[in-house]
Amino acid sequence: MGSRPTLASLAGQLGVSRQTISNAINAPERVSPPTLERVRELIAASGYRPNNAARQLRTRRSRNLGYRLFPSPDGINTAIMDRFLHALTERLYEHGYRVTVFAVANDDAEIEAYEELLETAELDGFIVADTRQDDPRTSWLMDRGVPFVTFGRPWAADNDSCPHSWVDVDGRVGTAEATHYLLTQGHRRIGFLGWPEGKDLARARPTGYELGRDRKEGWKAALSPHLEPAELELLSVGVPDRIREGAAGALTLHRNGATAIVCASDSLALGASEQLRATFPDKSPAVIGFDDTPVAAAVGMSSISQPVEEVAEKVVEIMRTILDGPANQTKAPQHILLPPRLVLRDGGGPLANPPTP
Repeated sequence: MGSRPTLASLAGQLGVSRQTISNAINAPERVSPPTLERVRELIAASGYRPNNAARQLRTRRSRNLGYRLFPSPDGINTAIMDRFLHALTERLYEHGYRVTVFAVANDDAEIEAYEELLETAELDGFIVADTRQDDPRTSWLMDRGVPFVTFGRPWAADNDSCPHSWVDVDGRVGTAEATHYLLTQGHRRIGFLGWPEGKDLARARPTGYELGRDRKEGWKAALSPHLEPAELELLSVGVPDRIREGAAGALTLHRNGATAIVCASDSLALGASEQLRATFPDKSPAVIGFDDTPVAAAVGMSSISQPVEEVAEKVVEIMRTILDGPANQTKAPQHILLPPRLVLRDGGGPLANPPTP
């Protein structure tokens, strides 16, 4: 078995300085793109990993970040967060960090976990997901000066003035793109199947009001030039985020004249699609989901795909700037909103059976 690769051995193989290898790992912006690519290729091939024990002694940091794991009631809804956690773990590991995952029941318990983990595991910071307006978690972390980045906007009137860094996906752009596509296929009465608002939200999707509203606004903006407000009201249904409620919502939208449906989640889309297939076996339903989960791909359902791998990469870049950047470096909060993309599939896709003019 060969000796374990070191910064010096890697530098010798490439004919560069040891500092160049160190910069490629810890400060890639200081290395030219061609050299950075060569270093990364060699690191991947050699299996080199930074000596975190020595680094921790130098920096007095654990290089360990906390992340709350969310439960999945139906095995579908949290697939997007599973992808995010996987990508986040990979990106952090590349830079010598690891993730401590914990599961709690609610926000108050999450804050209690922050306090305990900071004391017992000496975490360097947290990645916070599933954000909402006036989020108590981010307030707690900011008040104590704990480093963190959120996957999700603060949902304030002016998100760009937020005092902390966040990365998010523009759901409004995604549903607008899906609705515009269905319009090009001849549909005019396009329904939106989303989540309830107001007092019914607690039993439907406790943290999803802002998220659901954002996705609904994209559909509404794309369709409003073609329909009157009263018609838009008839074509929007809010139900709990479960498959069976998606099926019931699809029948309501069909009775109200919808010929196609854009959904706020793949769970709702799956229920809607299967119900319409059962009710109208001679037609393929024009239904588009959101999140592009493995289930959507397996059944051939069109969906809006979130670039969670890119989200994870941006989150890690920001966190490394906060933790690894020079002490005197200005660390203004970064706000990044990424566009999703529409993934069209043949099986059950919106191309099937467009309305007759």
